[in-house]
Amino acid sequence: MPAAKRKTRVRPSKQHRQKPVVWDLRLYVVDHTPTSVRAFANLKVLCEEHLKGRYRIELIDLLKHPQLARGDQIVAVPTLVRKLPISVRKIVGDLSNTENVLVGLDLQEVNPSSAGKPQ
Repeated sequence: MPAAKRKTRVRPSKQHRQKPVVWDLRLYVVDHTPTSVRAFANLKVLCEEHLKGRYRIELIDLLKHPQLARGDQIVAVPTLVRKLPISVRKIVGDLSNTENVLVGLDLQEVNPSSAGKPQ
């Protein structure tokens, strides 16, 4: 009698089974100041280059919603807050220094050759 055929299932690799991480970012601004506009534009470019399809940006205007500053302890604007992935990280400014923003968001390791250099 022939041996029963065993069905083999192909399991997806761990990489395919894990849900992709969606980066939850909040950018606190005040109205449409040049610095706020520049911060949003810089963030959008950075996200499209490094997190394409895996990010969500919530733009919070503190002139319209000042009470929201308390929750994330915002003391300066513009401020970028990374809510997810955990742990929370904050970056203040117009986000024009791409390397600092990538390091601050934990998307890139600190480059030893540029560490300690003035910006």
